[in-house]
Amino acid sequence: MGFLDASALAYRLPDGRELFRDVTFRVSAGSVVSVVGANGVGKTTLLRILGGELSPMEGGVRVEGGLAVMPQFVGSVRDDRTVRDLLLAAAPMALQKAAAELDDVELALMEDDSEPVQMRYAEALASWGEAGGYAAEVLWDTVTVAALGVPYDRAKYRGVKTLSGGEQKRLVLEALLRGPEQVLLLDEPDNYLDVPGKRWLEERLAETLKAVLLVSHDRELLSVAATHVVTVEGGSAWVHPGGFDTWHEAREARWERIAEQRTRWDEKHEQLRQLVITLRQQASYNDGMASRYQAAQTRLRKFEEAGPPPLPPKQERLKPRLRGGRTGVRAITCENLELTGLMKPFDLEIFFADRVCVLGSNGSGKSHFLRLLAGDTVEHTGVARLGARVVPGLFAQTHEHPEWVGRTLVDILWHGDDTRPGIDRDQAIGALSRYGLAAQNDQRFETLSGGQQARLQVLLLELSGATLLLLDEPTDNLDLNSAEALQAALAQFTGTVVAVTHDRWFARSFDRFVLFRSDGEVSEVDVPVWDEERVRRAR
Repeated sequence: MGFLDASALAYRLPDGRELFRDVTFRVSAGSVVSVVGANGVGKTTLLRILGGELSPMEGGVRVEGGLAVMPQFVGSVRDDRTVRDLLLAAAPMALQKAAAELDDVELALMEDDSEPVQMRYAEALASWGEAGGYAAEVLWDTVTVAALGVPYDRAKYRGVKTLSGGEQKRLVLEALLRGPEQVLLLDEPDNYLDVPGKRWLEERLAETLKAVLLVSHDRELLSVAATHVVTVEGGSAWVHPGGFDTWHEAREARWERIAEQRTRWDEKHEQLRQLVITLRQQASYNDGMASRYQAAQTRLRKFEEAGPPPLPPKQERLKPRLRGGRTGVRAITCENLELTGLMKPFDLEIFFADRVCVLGSNGSGKSHFLRLLAGDTVEHTGVARLGARVVPGLFAQTHEHPEWVGRTLVDILWHGDDTRPGIDRDQAIGALSRYGLAAQNDQRFETLSGGQQARLQVLLLELSGATLLLLDEPTDNLDLNSAEALQAALAQFTGTVVAVTHDRWFARSFDRFVLFRSDGEVSEVDVPVWDEERVRRAR
């Protein structure tokens, strides 16, 4: 049985700012511990420390039973990696090294089949077996059948970028949950999963005997699966020994106690300070009071060195200003539209001010539909036409914006682009403040957390003057406060909203629902439908 112990962890950012300190908790076998907190407080950094990728400034981590990690980027891989590469990335380091050596020597054999190279190949095969490579391939065969519907031999050289985000997530989750490692660190494992996938994950987490630590913003998943909650806030962390259903109440009660303790500390501090002032005055004309004055000074000094209880963390209040504008009555018209190789031809009319939620399983073409409406090149036949004065603005699920890499947030806002004008530094900092990004104004885009990148995308939609918002899983990386602020802003938005989501809570705020069915049909439904199976097509 595995477990993980984190003891008095502290970490400072490269610029010297302290991210958190004195973070202590335990993840035992059979428990699912959720890490929650606002975007940017250090949840992903904490997981990187626990996984050995970063070293803490203070404290330590102990793991028994083997450790496996699923990083946040899984689901957004768009490079040339294959399915085999992705599975190896989630495997133990010894297996990764053995695979790298085996790949190198196989390439060498293509040009040189001399005896030394053949001996090296034999040694690489032996190392692969000793590292558990053959057992891993048996496991991966089960994994690819479960996640992709095809055996490993057919899937291993398939490009990961040809998989949907949900398929990437399911592939790695299957490998980790079925694998031998007894401690799992999962960074937002539900992102990109459709609702059947989330329900599958909830069931597997509820039945696993492994020690699982996860970061997630899906309240329903946390309610079902989490047995303990670690909250990162106020520069430290605290542990709620119950599930997510009782966490809000426990958090409020905790800060009420701390606020009361802080009030009592302030009162005691003032009493000691006044005592020192009084005794100093008395000691100035009465030598007999000097010893009492010195004792009071010592007492005050020790009291101040011990420090006060922490103040309750400042609640972040995001203030999006998604204004939009009037457009033609028909915002979107689709006539005999077919997304090539994805869905069958369909007709659809979306009118000004509609709130349309697009549902369906992963890989059904929902994201392609939004990209087509945004003006991207997507293979299709038929017509997808925008109405008069309709200005589309796309929120990309993967946050894939290579044009922003290496640039600071102020620089991105200052220069503008084809869809929005630039604004000066003061205006940029003011706008970033409304989205809780003032502290990151000179930070590069790629160094932001997933939630911070999501907030920036919403801000840029605001500045673009879009009258049609095309939102691809906008709440995936947002913390609870940010998601609620976005929903409130959408309610006030003058224009049309089309959103792809698997967020069951977020979907309830929409009034029209378009379903991409597993048989390739597209139809409108009265209520959200979450049980569509994987799209049936040749794989």
